[in-house]
Amino acid sequence: MSDDHSNEWYYNTKTGQVEPYTGAKSGDRLGPYSSPEEAARALDKVQERNEAWDNDEKWEDD
Repeated sequence: MSDDHSNEWYYNTKTGQVEPYTGAKSGDRLGPYSSPEEAARALDKVQERNEAWDNDEKWEDD
């Protein structure tokens, strides 16, 4: 594993801000993402994945 975190970006769920690797504690962040723009879309990505999982027939337990 590389120690170079220069291209890691995170979305801070408490502040709503995008931050580099050296930002807040990991429990408050989503990521890593490869760009600030990608990190800014973190909540959109979570919603898209949740919808995909909700509609995945493999996980139907009704």
